Amino acid sequence: MSTNTPNPFNATLDGDVRVAIISAEWNGHITGALTESCVKTLKSHGVDEDMIECFNVPGAVELTFAASQVVETGAFDVIIVFGCVIRGGTPHFDYVCQSVTQGITHLNSECDIPIIFGVLTVDNEQDALDRCGGCMGDKGAEAAEAALKMYNFVQTVKDI
Repeated sequence: MSTNTPNPFNATLDGDVRVAIISAEWNGHITGALTESCVKTLKSHGVDEDMIECFNVPGAVELTFAASQVVETGAFDVIIVFGCVIRGGTPHFDYVCQSVTQGITHLNSECDIPIIFGVLTVDNEQDALDRCGGCMGDKGAEAAEAALKMYNFVQTVKDI
């Protein structure tokens, strides 16, 4: 269990960054909390609310397809995906985690915009709740900050 967190994003953007947030409906009380915190953090750093678009898909496996479709629109500068996969008594957990991880990793290697991986893969519901503003941090806010950092990175690289 890592307790090391990255440096916080300490800048305010000009509001021009366009962000898509895609959340799985499965374990929606968790993904909803992550999305809410993410939107709040984006807005606190100057992203206009009308520049944030939220989408829902049934489950974590569908996040990859949805992200690929959003990339194809060309309308967004960064995408954040949220899911919550809780370990059960079957290998299904492993298949879902592997599928979504490999899918988003592949998109990140092939696409021109960053896709932030905000999928919780946990042993139980309490582990997930602990990561929604509890004792293990706020993964929704962290995903928002990662998105802004990656947006700035892309802008810097474009200027080289």
